Amino acid sequence: MTEPNSQDKNNFLYPRSRYYGKFQPENLVFNANLQEFTQKISYITCLETVGKLSQEEAYQQIRALWKKLKHSKKELAIGVNKEI
Repeated sequence: MTEPNSQDKNNFLYPRSRYYGKFQPENLVFNANLQEFTQKISYITCLETVGKLSQEEAYQQIRALWKKLKHSKKELAIGVNKEI
C-alpha cells in the first residue's frame, strides 16, 4: 500500500480558500489567520462533541484563539481608516 502524498494530506487537513477581497498585504495575512482560526475551531468543536475535550477546555481554547485573532486584527490595522 502506498503512503498518501504529504501535500494532499496537508491540503485535506488544512484547506485554504482563495481570497477575493481588496488586495492589500495585511488583508491577505488576516484572511490566512482567519482561515486558520476557523479550521482550529472546527477541530476543537469536533473533539468536544466526541468527548475528547470537556466543554470548559473547548471554551478556553476557543477563547485563546479568539484573543489571538483579535490581536492579529489590531496589529494589521484591519478595519481602521488609513487615509493619508
